[in-house]
Amino acid sequence: MPSPLRNGIGTNNMVAHMAMASPSPLRHHHHFMSTVSQRKMRRLNYLVLLFRIAAFSFSLASAVFTLSNSNSNNHSNSTSWLNFLSFRFLFAANAIVAIYSLFEMAASLWEILKGGSTLLPESAQLWFDFSHDQVFAYMALAAGVAGAAEAGRLKQGPTCQGDGQSFCIQADISVVLGFAGFLFLALATLSSGFRLICFLATGSRFPMM
Repeated sequence: MPSPLRNGIGTNNMVAHMAMASPSPLRHHHHFMSTVSQRKMRRLNYLVLLFRIAAFSFSLASAVFTLSNSNSNNHSNSTSWLNFLSFRFLFAANAIVAIYSLFEMAASLWEILKGGSTLLPESAQLWFDFSHDQVFAYMALAAGVAGAAEAGRLKQGPTCQGDGQSFCIQADISVVLGFAGFLFLALATLSSGFRLICFLATGSRFPMM
C-alpha cells in the first residue's frame, strides 16, 4: 500500500492544518496597526470634544456676563451694555459661538458613541466643521477686540468712576471670557483642519500612523 506522505497527500494536509492553526504574522501586524489607529482616533475625538466643551463654556459665560452687566444705582446716569455697540456685538458673537459649540458637542458625542461614524455624511461633516470653525473663530476674535477697545476707552472717562467701576470690571471679565472661548474654538479649528487635510490626502480623516 503506498504511503500517504509519498504521493504528497499527507504533506498537503499537514501544511493546510498548520496554516489554519497558526495565523499569519501579517494578520497579527494588521490587527495591531488597526488597534493602534482606533486608539488614536478615540483620543483625537475626545480631545476635540474637550475643545468644544471649553469653547461652549467660556462663550456662554461671556454672553451671560455681558447680558447682566448694567449699573443702575444712579438712575439719572445708568449704564448698560445695550448702550454700547461693541458690547452688543460681543454678546451676539459669544451667544452664536455657544450655540454652535453646543451643536458640535452633540456631533462629537455622536461620533464617539457610534464608533467613528459622523452625524452628517463624512465629507459634508468635515467641510461643515472646518468652514464654520473658521468663520465663528474670526467673529469671536473681532468681537473680543472690539469689546477690549471699548472697555479701554471707558476707563479713560467718567463711566468707570465711582459706582460705574463694577460695570467696567464686569466688562473686562466678559472680554477675557470671550477671548478664552475664541482660543478653544481656534484649537478646534486646527483639529478640524487636520482631519479635512487627512481626508483629502488619504481618503480617511484618521490615517494609519
